[in-house]
Amino acid sequence: MVDQATFQGNWNQIKGKIKEKYGQLTDDDLQSFNGNVDQLIGKIQQRTGEGRQQGEEFLGSLSGGC
Repeated sequence: MVDQATFQGNWNQIKGKIKEKYGQLTDDDLQSFNGNVDQLIGKIQQRTGEGRQQGEEFLGSLSGGC
């Protein structure tokens, strides 16, 4: 699972990478999740049709790589 503290601490970097991979997400989508990683993964699923596990893996790679 994604380390939420690391994720929030590096949000600006992570947000750019998310928008790069998931162009379907709007700025409003990324602002509306309010730090709740589960909500963000749900929004990725809703907008892209990608499975939860793929979204978690992608976000986990970002939070660990920043």
